Amino acid sequence: MTTGPLTKVFYTGQRGALFGLAFKTALLTVLTLGIYRFWAKTRIRRYVWSSVSIDGDRLEYTGTGLEKFLGFLVAVVILAIYLGIVQLLLFYFGLHFVAEPETGEEALMQAAVIYITLLAVLPLMLFATYRARRYILARTRLRGIRFGMDAAAWGYVWRAILHYLLTAVTLGILLPRQTYWLEKYKTDRSYYGDARFEQGGRWTGLYPAMIHLLIAVLILGAGIAVLALTEDPARAVPLAALGYGWGAFGWVFYAVRGRRYLDSHKMLDGRVGFDARPRVGRVIAIYLLGSLAVGLAGGAVFAVASGATAMAVGPMAGPGGTGPVGIVIVALLYLGAFSVFGALVLAFITQPLIAHFCETLSILDAGALADVRQRAYDKGGDAEGFADALDIGGAI
Repeated sequence: MTTGPLTKVFYTGQRGALFGLAFKTALLTVLTLGIYRFWAKTRIRRYVWSSVSIDGDRLEYTGTGLEKFLGFLVAVVILAIYLGIVQLLLFYFGLHFVAEPETGEEALMQAAVIYITLLAVLPLMLFATYRARRYILARTRLRGIRFGMDAAAWGYVWRAILHYLLTAVTLGILLPRQTYWLEKYKTDRSYYGDARFEQGGRWTGLYPAMIHLLIAVLILGAGIAVLALTEDPARAVPLAALGYGWGAFGWVFYAVRGRRYLDSHKMLDGRVGFDARPRVGRVIAIYLLGSLAVGLAGGAVFAVASGATAMAVGPMAGPGGTGPVGIVIVALLYLGAFSVFGALVLAFITQPLIAHFCETLSILDAGALADVRQRAYDKGGDAEGFADALDIGGAI
């Protein structure tokens, strides 16, 4: 890690402002039958990006909703053709989807079709993950200098599949290896202007972050042993509950401490370093308190929506049930309630998490950024189209 003066990163976004923006754009998304969501995501990103301050300079997001919308349309067509070919191949080998299996053979065939289709989509999901990150970097600027990423999505796809298989075969023991090398692949192909990022450290350095996951596995193993020895499920239940609970905590611990290790070992152009210190306890507190606030406020909103539905639709109900107008009113009220819920999640969970990770990050020798020069404009390919089509591009 490089040495030099520390420059803090600040986040200045306000909960009320983000909630208002998210709620307004969610309503527009509902009214346009989902089409506006590409523009909604763009507006929210612009707000969040502009709230991140580095040495007095703010990030800038330059992506557009039209880019995302057109990329989505192209991706949907390609995805439909791809899945159509997969289904034709399955049909050729005598496999097809059965709506209501009546025999064990049909149920087995249905399960095979579902799992084979999911596995066939996995490469596209990995492709979408890399391309979405590339697009976001290409549309992010600091001091007018663009970020960027190499066009190397398919290289990421086959590496990720091999790492997943290796992790599965070793029963999760090599999870740190998977995490480190996939992050290194993406980081080493990322740029700020003409300066390249590099992921340092070693994959074995992630094992301390995995300690609680290993403890959870031991507890669950003890539960299985108790069940095998006593043949009494009641005695194994406490250990199972403890193991799953510890596992949930262990996964958060691994995610936060792993991110801390990886970010603290990143370098830019061999001169600029990073010091990341996110806290596991703070992240858990944000999730718990945010979920409580969202649950209470969201429950109140749905209660109001239910009452309004009863008042608005009740008089319209006739012998044949609620008419078309009543159905539309119910749908709009509940979609509005879901819009409030989504805005609450952004304001009470997502934004505090972003703020915490920003404000616990420092940049070492940020003065060297003044020597970085502009990079060529990147058209951004499908502009997250596959990520949106596969429903893995919903996050900001």
